[in-house]
Amino acid sequence: MSQKNETGTLIAALVITLVILAGGFWWFTRQSGMNLGTLTGGENNSTQNPSPPTQPVNPGTPAANPNTAFAPPQTVPSGTIVRIAGSTSMVQINQALKQSFEQQFQGTTVETQAGGSDQGIRTLLTGGTDIAAISRPLISPEPSQGLVAVPVTKDAIAIVVGEQNPFQRGLTQAQVQQIFQGQITNWSQVGGTSERIRVINRPPVSGTRQAFQELVLNGGEFGQPPNTNIVTMQRDATTPILRELGSNGISYATYSQVADQQTVRIVPVDGLTPQAANYPYQRELYYVYKQPATPQVQAFLGYVGSPQGQGAIAATNQ
Repeated sequence: MSQKNETGTLIAALVITLVILAGGFWWFTRQSGMNLGTLTGGENNSTQNPSPPTQPVNPGTPAANPNTAFAPPQTVPSGTIVRIAGSTSMVQINQALKQSFEQQFQGTTVETQAGGSDQGIRTLLTGGTDIAAISRPLISPEPSQGLVAVPVTKDAIAIVVGEQNPFQRGLTQAQVQQIFQGQITNWSQVGGTSERIRVINRPPVSGTRQAFQELVLNGGEFGQPPNTNIVTMQRDATTPILRELGSNGISYATYSQVADQQTVRIVPVDGLTPQAANYPYQRELYYVYKQPATPQVQAFLGYVGSPQGQGAIAATNQ
């Protein structure tokens, strides 16, 4: 009888032990699960170990893609009007996007004006336009005025002479700089005939002129009359400049505006033409809006970054 009691006691002890072990295992796995949830972003993550906020993408930085500005629109209400003003270098791009946008979104209108980058910025700040087209980066104090620049495409600045100019050679970067700063004033100094060089310059409001100063003159100044042979045009327009070149003039323009011109010739720089990937005079073109962006601005800039918009832009470089 005592043996049966001992056996019962042993069985009871074994059952109690198993219950204790099972309870301990349950408690351990529950605590481990909670800790694992904390480490892998579970519910406790928001209160015990919050993640740092994600930094917003700045569409105004030169490296940004237009797609990061606004999403491509699916629909745009009929009657929407988008006004664009600014750089003469972006006339062809503006027109290409205008036609493509209006065709895709029936009943919309894109109005474009070209009077220079600075004029575009001024008009944007005063509410006279929705978007400024500029051929230079934003400069102080423009960003602090609520302006944001969205990169549109890259562009090259071409050095051009008239078709009748007997100069058939290329120039080095140093020679281009010296010509536009008034240090070289005769074509014979760069291997041409003995004839005075006439430099046809753009007005100070021109974004292309400002970009030229940075890219070509390294931030320096153009030669100043009357001690140099520089003629500054009153209006920032490419066609009058090309007409002014004659047989001894030299100037500069966005490549897309002169690539198919029959009256001018593009001068290679360091043996490179503007089509070359390593051509030295390249820049970014931008669309600028004022925060907060209106619905029509969001729609148009979203379209610029879409495959259709990028295709329209690419067609202007062909």
